[in-house]
Amino acid sequence: MPQFTVVSVHSGVTVTTVRFYSTTGGELVEKRSWAEPYKIKMVELIKMTTEEERKAAIVEAGYNTFLLKSEDVYIDLLTDSGVGAMSDRQWAGIMMGDEAYAGSRNFYHLQKTVEDYYSYQYTVPTHQGRGAENILSQLLIKEGDCVPGNMYFTTTRLHQELAGGTFVDVIIDEAHDPNSTHPFKGNVDFGKLDALLKDVGSDRIPYVCIATCVNMAGGQPISMANLRELRVWCNQHGILIVHDMTRVAENAYFIQQREAGYEALSVQQIVHEICGLTDAATMSSKKDAMVNIGGFLAMNDERLYERACELVVVYEGLHTYGGMAGRDMEALAIGITESVQDNHMQARVGQIEYLWEKLESAGVPLVRPCGGHAVFLDARAILPHLKQDQFPAQALAAALYVESGIRAMERGAVSAGRDSKTGQNRLPKLELVRLTIPRRVYTQAHMDVTAESVVRVMHRASEVRGLRFTYEPSMLRFFQGRFEECDS
Repeated sequence: MPQFTVVSVHSGVTVTTVRFYSTTGGELVEKRSWAEPYKIKMVELIKMTTEEERKAAIVEAGYNTFLLKSEDVYIDLLTDSGVGAMSDRQWAGIMMGDEAYAGSRNFYHLQKTVEDYYSYQYTVPTHQGRGAENILSQLLIKEGDCVPGNMYFTTTRLHQELAGGTFVDVIIDEAHDPNSTHPFKGNVDFGKLDALLKDVGSDRIPYVCIATCVNMAGGQPISMANLRELRVWCNQHGILIVHDMTRVAENAYFIQQREAGYEALSVQQIVHEICGLTDAATMSSKKDAMVNIGGFLAMNDERLYERACELVVVYEGLHTYGGMAGRDMEALAIGITESVQDNHMQARVGQIEYLWEKLESAGVPLVRPCGGHAVFLDARAILPHLKQDQFPAQALAAALYVESGIRAMERGAVSAGRDSKTGQNRLPKLELVRLTIPRRVYTQAHMDVTAESVVRVMHRASEVRGLRFTYEPSMLRFFQGRFEECDS
């Protein structure tokens, strides 16, 4: 069947697509099937619950899916963090743990792997990503600084604020529109960046924080062209680029699939190029690298590394283990090598695309285009009768659990928190429920059940009631906040 490559420009981004044509001249949409690049040798049995049991469980949890007991959950799509299935090689690596307090051989293996695959010369292990965020924020941010980024992430912004900084959103406007089909909604808007520079000056911008596959935007990637342009801009103004690289391999896959000039490169090559354009990175290894715990702070500046080693001893542990056991560092090093394999990423993103397409074909309002680690439901469109201060995404996640035992999570007004100056709820344009797919855990049948359950909830959306806080933590309230249903 003839194949033609079509190159087009979409909002300043060159996009490559492949189309297939029949011999009679008609265009066909042909998509090759894929299968998981692994086989299953152990299963974990799941407890089945009744609707009445789930209603009682969600009330006991204060309508917060984070507070549900894991044993009461059927399909757990709360997060992809630390819940992936490790490979046989990773489990074998666990048995090779060197638990020496200082100089563990697993640390040196991890350090070399980070340099080989991600390009960073220096690595500081931490217990998970937020440990790295804490150390980096204390090292680089001073009172009154502004930290621009391509959309906030909850823990990242909090650490920036605790260090005296203010997060400033410089992502393109398309990222805030769930219906925009821009292929790289994680891109930086240089008009916004220039405006901030003019307002505060370069001395008050310690770094630009760039997330690959932006979580809060719906798992949306940044293009290599945009990142290269940012590198030039930062060089001109003497500003660092800090990379939130939690899902860098997924971002690399989208560049391979969507950006002209990268279709022949491997995910591994693209990952290395992305990291090489940045100065330092924070990593929650519980996502891409498929370990149950762990993270690191990485960089190329030796002096910054020395200062980070001083702080990691205070907050985490000695610089050669940080917050990690030797066995976990070994599993992490192996997981990094597996995460950048092309066949793994095709299956990883392919499963998300499979669920996204089933929901999209059923008319469910979604963030478009499909992201890399989750399918994001547009809760405001599904529950138009609820005001945003009634937390429609939180209510929708609770309703989905009652319907089928599926645990999802809110990414909207509850996650956004309150403005520290006004005390008012931040009301983001995106009010989303995240169906997060753990790596190498669930089958296509689980995705089918998930899609059917979402559709059933959507069909009775008018019955879903809004929520109000009964307990509201002062920080990161989405983790431990409790709710009750509104009267109307």
